[in-house]
Amino acid sequence: MDALSYKTKFANKATADKEWLLVDAENEVVGRLASKVAMLLRGKHKTSYTPHSDSGSNVIIINAEKVRFTGKKLTDKEYVRYTGFQSGQRFTTPKELMAKKPEEILTHAIHGMLPKGRLGRTLNTNVRIFVGTEHGHDAQQPKKVDLSKIK
Repeated sequence: MDALSYKTKFANKATADKEWLLVDAENEVVGRLASKVAMLLRGKHKTSYTPHSDSGSNVIIINAEKVRFTGKKLTDKEYVRYTGFQSGQRFTTPKELMAKKPEEILTHAIHGMLPKGRLGRTLNTNVRIFVGTEHGHDAQQPKKVDLSKIK
């Protein structure tokens, strides 16, 4: 036999079969939820996973205000940001952030688990996080995902 009888298929933007998934974040631990959502965004749950392209799913997360932290992280963990001005470094705890912008906690955690660079910035646009159970993506007919079955 001169030629290979099989060829490796790579997914690209045109051939990727992207689907919409709905994740309920109620009573989920932040880090564990973020790692599973990052895996869904990358497309590692599919057989057509391609590391260099956006072949993952679009993920909708609801009930972002009902996530939980383990241990004393709710009061001891610190998020650091910088305003851009002199002495503009600001610190906040998850407890304070939960009161103001609960979706920001999941955004920060998921962003840290995605690749850095162009691909990671593209994948960040595929996640939508909502406070409460209402989301405006009913037209996409998202499939509900049970996170306990994802490893």
